[in-house]
Amino acid sequence: MKRPVQALLLALTGTGLLHTALFTDIYLRYVKAGLRPLLIASGVVLLLLGLAAAITRRPAQEDPGHAHGHDIAGDAHGHDHSATPRIAWLLFLPALSLLLHAPPALGAYTAARSNDKPVAVQKGFAPLPATSPLPLTLTDFTKRVQQDRSRAVKNRAVRLTGFVTPAGEDGGWYLTRIIFSCCAADSQTVKVRVYGSEAPPADTWLAVTGTWHPRGTLGTRTAEAALDVRDVRPVAPPVNAYTDDLPLTPS
Repeated sequence: MKRPVQALLLALTGTGLLHTALFTDIYLRYVKAGLRPLLIASGVVLLLLGLAAAITRRPAQEDPGHAHGHDIAGDAHGHDHSATPRIAWLLFLPALSLLLHAPPALGAYTAARSNDKPVAVQKGFAPLPATSPLPLTLTDFTKRVQQDRSRAVKNRAVRLTGFVTPAGEDGGWYLTRIIFSCCAADSQTVKVRVYGSEAPPADTWLAVTGTWHPRGTLGTRTAEAALDVRDVRPVAPPVNAYTDDLPLTPS
């Protein structure tokens, strides 16, 4: 790839990173919020490298013998090896996408094909507040259902928030969250099965209120992380959709 093209590609990629990290929330579709400073630093470095390459001229090195040999080879083969390969121009597509086209957010399609996030073992649980419905994350609800020997969630109305993932041919569905440990490449899924309501459209964000669906032995690994629905309300997707935060306020 010729030097001007290299400079343009570096500058374009750096500009795209800076645009994404400084002026939009799109970077949250790639990495956790804590990595934003690194994205900004990377964008600055790439932009500076591109500018440096653009204003720096590689010194010409005249080698009559080499030049003559090259001319002969060029005449023999009928083409110039210094030309930019056509496939190299494809490198501009991801760089331009940072500026012109936001990638779709990970959602039900990804969740349906990924492994569920393993819930960490928790040895002790604090008493639950008397709030009703009780707001919980999908992870906390799963822990309470499968590990809390006091069975504190039994008959308790809880409110969970996530997006819809179809469960399969039986028409059921899951309330879902995709969680980034670092970035999109290591994303994991936590899901709670929902009973008593027809499946809304995939990727719809909902606040769901209900009680634990009795299947398995509550407080053990045999218990299913599942909910019998009492109320379903649409909510706006959160700015940072790749965390398992407490429920949003229904609109």
